[in-house]
Amino acid sequence: MKIAVFGDVHGNRFALEGVIQDIERHEPDAWVNLGDQLFGGADPAGAWQVQQTLKANYGVLEVRGNTDARLGEPLTATTEKREMLAWLHEQLPEGAGAYVAGLPTAVSLADGQVLAAHGTPDSAWTSLLRDGKAWASDELVRERWGDLGPARVVIVGHSHLEHVRQLGNVTVVNAGAVSRQKDGLPLARWVLLEGEDGAWSVTFRRVPYDIEAAAQWAEAHAYQGNKEATQLRLGKVSK
Repeated sequence: MKIAVFGDVHGNRFALEGVIQDIERHEPDAWVNLGDQLFGGADPAGAWQVQQTLKANYGVLEVRGNTDARLGEPLTATTEKREMLAWLHEQLPEGAGAYVAGLPTAVSLADGQVLAAHGTPDSAWTSLLRDGKAWASDELVRERWGDLGPARVVIVGHSHLEHVRQLGNVTVVNAGAVSRQKDGLPLARWVLLEGEDGAWSVTFRRVPYDIEAAAQWAEAHAYQGNKEATQLRLGKVSK
């Protein structure tokens, strides 16, 4: 079985389209979207439409990211990131924010052998594999993942950093991010999982796309578009 896993699109239609083209060449049996679909500034409405079409065509399984949860919050004077959220709600079709905010925190597939989440299986906000600015200890990862049942692969997003670790009979993967890279390489990322007879392999994919077009869209249209464009171009958060 082949499973394509991507996440942290962060409203970047340009990067998502590049990832989809690369995934389709591998002809996966299943697709999984790890969340944080829309919170970003490189055509989030376009990214929403692409993800809806993708779901219609391939039955993509989806989980809720932490910024997806933000899009379901009412906007008040004290709402965190209020200006960005207000801009996003202007861009997105009615109901899009409520939809992503209502997604589950985890999904399982391949007869329970693969468990996918944004942060941890029960929280979109908690990182499974990071402890502050360092990688979490094996003990902390085990504590955070809870009851895995028959899962042999746990794959998450959230940190925007690729990672794979073997803990006993469980392979733990961070898929990296489609957009808003943090490691200095501004390429889109996704992961191909391949399983046969209970043995699973992990392939990290890095995909070039039209970064300059995405950055220019952000500069022309997005809230704090210059900041978004700089991260897209550099593949890291600017100081």
